[in-house]
Amino acid sequence: MNAHNTGRDVDNNTDPGAERNMDRGAARNNARDEHYVSDAPFDPHSVERLTADQEKYFFASRRQLMWWKFKRHKVAVTCGFILLALYTSTLISEFIAPYNLHSRDTHHIYAPPQGLHLFHRGQWVGPFVYGYDYRLNLDNLKREYIANPDKVQRLRFFCSGDAYRFWGRIDMDFHFVCPAEDGTLFLLGTDRLGRDMFSRVVYGARISLLIGLVGIAASLFLGLLLGGLAGYYGGWVDSGIQRLIEILRSFPELPLWMALSAILPVTWSPILVFFGITLILALLDWTGLARAVRSKLLALREEDYCAAARLLGARPKRIIARHLLPGFASHIIASATLSIPGMILGETALSFLGLGLRPPITSWGVLLNEAQNMNVVALYPWLILPVVPVIIIILAFNFFGDGLRDAADPYK
Repeated sequence: MNAHNTGRDVDNNTDPGAERNMDRGAARNNARDEHYVSDAPFDPHSVERLTADQEKYFFASRRQLMWWKFKRHKVAVTCGFILLALYTSTLISEFIAPYNLHSRDTHHIYAPPQGLHLFHRGQWVGPFVYGYDYRLNLDNLKREYIANPDKVQRLRFFCSGDAYRFWGRIDMDFHFVCPAEDGTLFLLGTDRLGRDMFSRVVYGARISLLIGLVGIAASLFLGLLLGGLAGYYGGWVDSGIQRLIEILRSFPELPLWMALSAILPVTWSPILVFFGITLILALLDWTGLARAVRSKLLALREEDYCAAARLLGARPKRIIARHLLPGFASHIIASATLSIPGMILGETALSFLGLGLRPPITSWGVLLNEAQNMNVVALYPWLILPVVPVIIIILAFNFFGDGLRDAADPYK
């Protein structure tokens, strides 16, 4: 009796709110079961469809990514154009220079630079220079040249001038710019023999810029060869090459350059001296690149694709050349670009000290050799103007190399 009453009391005391919650839960379950199913075919890209610009980026090759990143480095791009213009000019140095390399004007020894003008007494004349009146100062025995406004000498463009042999092969006399008839054009002044400094700087660029490229090519070969052997084989090969590198780097660089340059025979022809200086610079510059190659190969030789190449029977030469070196070729190019200024500065320093290239070869260092006498420089300061292209080329290579180094890792 009491039990039945108790059960009825429990049923009567059930909370109405709980019943409503149960009804709502059941309704939700029914709604879940009745979901919408589309008959359209499934498109895996429907959620994150790429735009045209995104597809261009995600499907671009590594070379394209490097080029896009390099273009964002405006200073490096500008320096690249400067380097391109300078190296292109070396192909046509004879055409650009207004005078022959060895032309002398004994009436204008140590003549100062002539300024370019466009207007004469308020009237348009075009590019011209004022002729000089010469006198010898008997108080200090200094040659003095005074610009005479009455001597207006208009420049000639694409004209016939001093004869030359183009690349030592073809006899020509065609120049981009020439002085006026019976006039002069000394944009950077003249030296102690009356030779035009601007023409000599243009000719000297060919040697100074070429020695950087030839030197870095030899240095790159040694660095890749010895660094590749040390990084791939390891063991006693690595230890021997590392000890050699440490010995070479323990010597002061400039005295070692001077010592090696001093042993070059005086009887050597200018071509042999050129290659001798280039070889000396290359033999002392490969160590840094070799260490960079070694460190990269030590890490890459354990990769799966390298192990697969070994299992397939590939020789070490093929593994290094075809599988390992291309993996960081961009870093090698950037390092080589940053090493070229050191080559140019090395040649300039040795030639300035009289231990590098010697006349009749003309380079920027040979031109600066004539500015060793400070008394002469004090009287004729334009003799040190060949240092300006050296500074420009060094800065251009450094900024260009920085841009290449940043672009070498486009995913960073």
